[in-house]
Amino acid sequence: MSSITPALYLIPVPLGETPVENVLPSYNHEVIIGIKHFIVENVRSARRFLKSVDKTIDIDTLTFYELNEHTDTTKISHLLDPLGKGIPMGVISEAGCPAVADPGADAVALAQKKNLPVVPLVGPSSIIMALMASGCNGQNFAFNGYLPVKPAERVSKIRQLESRAYKERQTQIFIEAPYRNTKMFESILSACRADTKLCVAAGITTENEFIRTKTVGQWKKEKIPDLQKIPAIFLISM
Repeated sequence: MSSITPALYLIPVPLGETPVENVLPSYNHEVIIGIKHFIVENVRSARRFLKSVDKTIDIDTLTFYELNEHTDTTKISHLLDPLGKGIPMGVISEAGCPAVADPGADAVALAQKKNLPVVPLVGPSSIIMALMASGCNGQNFAFNGYLPVKPAERVSKIRQLESRAYKERQTQIFIEAPYRNTKMFESILSACRADTKLCVAAGITTENEFIRTKTVGQWKKEKIPDLQKIPAIFLISM
């Protein structure tokens, strides 16, 4: 039986190939080794993460429950049964903080509905770290997830976000699939005003980290950085 308090622990994962010890506090290790039941986005990557935390963890003694974009969330009412019996559980996403732009939010919502304790652990969030390093307004901001894939719809949405950034003095944050980063960059440059600030934060905490904020006008005078296949966050502000 684990010595940690029964709760749903939200366990952050490093971004990219960053060593665990570089971004996660030692307390997370203590919690992780005390958990035998994990809700994960992908079992294989979760196993790899746990082994990187502690090589002595016996993976075969653990139970994994997949919760991802393919899960029928109308059938997860029993997902937290172990926690209901006083057994601690953990939520592990693919990268960053669980439940933030992540399917793990459904597990947290279920825990709150059932009045079960939820404990968020400290770890890297690419969204917050990008905002921290951007120089954009950190007092008022909005995360918008993914924008439309079709070019015309994407440009229209970018213009809407830019308008909101000016009217509400609110930093607008969004993401894109890594293989479409260049197209997103081009769409922003074509849609936004020359004096609008654009921050691009890619590969955060990794050896390829790239974080730059310039006006759209300044970006247009430079070669677009090669960000293909690198997870990136885009921020626009006045």
